[in-house]
Amino acid sequence: MPTARPASAPSPHLSELAALLERHTPTDGIHPTAIPRVVLIRASQPTTPLHALHEPALCIVARGRKQVMLGEELYVYGPDQCLVASVGLPVTGQVVEASPAAPYLCFRLDLEPGQLGSLMMEAELDAPGPTDMVRGLALGPVGAPLLDATSRLVRLLDTPRDIPVLAPLIIREILYRLLSGENSERLRRIAVADSRRESVTRAIHWLKEHYAAPLRIERLARAVHMSPSALHHHFKSVTAMSPLQYQKQLRLQEARRLMLAQAMDAAMAGHSVGYESPSQFSREYSRMFGAPPSRDIARLRESLGSSPAAVR
Repeated sequence: MPTARPASAPSPHLSELAALLERHTPTDGIHPTAIPRVVLIRASQPTTPLHALHEPALCIVARGRKQVMLGEELYVYGPDQCLVASVGLPVTGQVVEASPAAPYLCFRLDLEPGQLGSLMMEAELDAPGPTDMVRGLALGPVGAPLLDATSRLVRLLDTPRDIPVLAPLIIREILYRLLSGENSERLRRIAVADSRRESVTRAIHWLKEHYAAPLRIERLARAVHMSPSALHHHFKSVTAMSPLQYQKQLRLQEARRLMLAQAMDAAMAGHSVGYESPSQFSREYSRMFGAPPSRDIARLRESLGSSPAAVR
């Protein structure tokens, strides 16, 4: 189980980043910024588990602690480590350490497809040797150079006219520091695009576009130019789940969103995401979210303290 390292006194770089994030997140929630693909996140108390599709991104926590569940694997990280996702993955995330006096603060940089791999080639960083496929999610260390570059990027929010020129340069530096720092071999492995990983990525995109359609493994395998057995093996190596399990999580997450944000009833939401049997939908929904649809949505609305129209 990948976990965070024991806590230690924050470094000056980390303290500076935390101060910047706190200043630019006046309220709890997810805050898009004027810097493309950069998002700041704040929470003043531990959160309930949130099921979501984690798109490719770099996440650096400046204060607090978070855990992410991928399949049966638990990733726990705080200010000493960062989380990198190289493909879209259905995960369950939860802030586990936060308080009003010391809120959880996170910097997220959404990654463009192939961005890490292309930078490795341009910087002539050594690629890892041949190996089995690795997860599309990994923890890595956060050193002073990476924190310094991240702080300089966030500081650009104070001088917006500098963002178009300087932000792309600093983002490249952040990714370079990530790939060239201590213990970066695993991160390089998830950045390297070989034919197997590209096939898995194409399979993920196909499932995201056709999640409501019946899944035929043979058809999906033909679409990504792999045998059914190879697709199953490599897909599970990257995502920690089979293609059918991945599709099921996408379906259930979308059904939950429809009920919460659009006030659909359970039968309509289940049918919209591809379930023909309402009882099967209710059973699988309860297994994933811990309660039947109506009870789960009522609990969510109460915890959010807002109307469905206010849900992002």
